[in-house]
Amino acid sequence: MESRHKLLELRKSTGMNRREFAEYFEIPYRTVQEWELGNRKMPEYLLRLMDYKIKMEKNNGVLM
Repeated sequence: MESRHKLLELRKSTGMNRREFAEYFEIPYRTVQEWELGNRKMPEYLLRLMDYKIKMEKNNGVLM
């Protein structure tokens, strides 16, 4: 599976729209948009870190 599809799945699992997701991770909206559209490739390590942060915050009740 391509990283753009993984990113889209990760974002949808949070229930956030693209703007909220970008603000949550302090990443420019346009960058997230370009990653999801496949116009730019996001670093694989960043995707893993984002996934980890979301899982940890869901476990701690910070992210619902």
